[in-house]
This record gives sequence, C-alpha cells and structure tokens, in this order.
Amino acid sequence: MRYVEWIILFLISGLGIALANFVGFEVGFLESLPGVAVLLIIAFLGLVVSKIVPLKLPIVAYVSIIGLLAACPASPVREFVIESANKINFTAPLTMVGAYAGMSISDQIKTFVKQGWKMILIGIFVMTGTFLGSAIISQAVLSLTNVI
Repeated sequence: MRYVEWIILFLISGLGIALANFVGFEVGFLESLPGVAVLLIIAFLGLVVSKIVPLKLPIVAYVSIIGLLAACPASPVREFVIESANKINFTAPLTMVGAYAGMSISDQIKTFVKQGWKMILIGIFVMTGTFLGSAIISQAVLSLTNVI
C-alpha cells in the first residue's frame, strides 16, 4: 500500500476517532484533535519504521515502541504526548477497529461457515481461556502489589 493511501486511511480514522470521542464521551472535537494527531503521527511513524528497519516485526510492535519512547521520561515531548492522549477515551478508537475488523473478514464468512461448528467451539474456548487467564494474572498481580 502506498503512503498516500495510508495517510488517507489515517485521516479517515482520525476523524472517526474524534467523532466517536465527541459523540460517546462528550469531549469537544477541537479539544481531542491534538490527541488524535499524536496517535496518528505515532502510527504513521511506526509504518515508516517497519518499512525501513530490516527486522520483520509487525507494525503494531513498532507503533508500540515509538509510543513508549514518545511518552518515556527522557522524551522532550513527553508532557505534550501524555496530555494530548489523555483527552482521548481509548474506547473511542475501538469503534473504528471493530468496524475495520468486520469489513476485513466480511468476504471470508463463507470459508468460516465451511469449517463447521468446531471452529465456533474453538473460538469460544480461546476467548474464554484468554479472558480467564487475564483475570487470573490481574488478580494475582493486584493482590501481590496490595492494590486490592
């Protein structure tokens, strides 16, 4: 995919995130734009770095690393990044992610149905196991740190 296409998709996503943040969480559209811009810039930098660095990691890994570096105490832009990102309710971007995921698998529904009931059962086990595993780990860590 060309960078121009990525930029267009980022802009559409940014508008969707800002709109979801405005409608769902009543954060002003202009108030959330710096946070959306920070998130989109970090995402775009992750995309560029994934094309430049010969290490074949997923783009998400590069985006995460860049986001961590931007918000770390040694970063000169730390305060702006954290302050801007705090105005974005992170369940707002999930709306866009869910929509993209639904669109991306819509053409594969017939293949999924051909797999039969076994795939549904496996999916239920995987989701349940992931949830329970996360809950157990969270409970253990929060108990050990005396948070709960």
